[in-house]
Amino acid sequence: MGKISNFFSKVVSEMRKVSWPKRKELTRYTVIVLTTVIFMAVFFAAVDTGISALFRWFLSI
Repeated sequence: MGKISNFFSKVVSEMRKVSWPKRKELTRYTVIVLTTVIFMAVFFAAVDTGISALFRWFLSI
């Protein structure tokens, strides 16, 4: 039981050392991540649609 309490006390000690982002930074990072995710989703959807159309065209020949 001593090892577990020692572990958690070290976790709390390390969490106090963490430099948490400010609200403005967090908002900016969130917007960047969401924009990147949306861009990648649209990109891969377009690539998938293109490849599917290519396969359908190739198989219909």
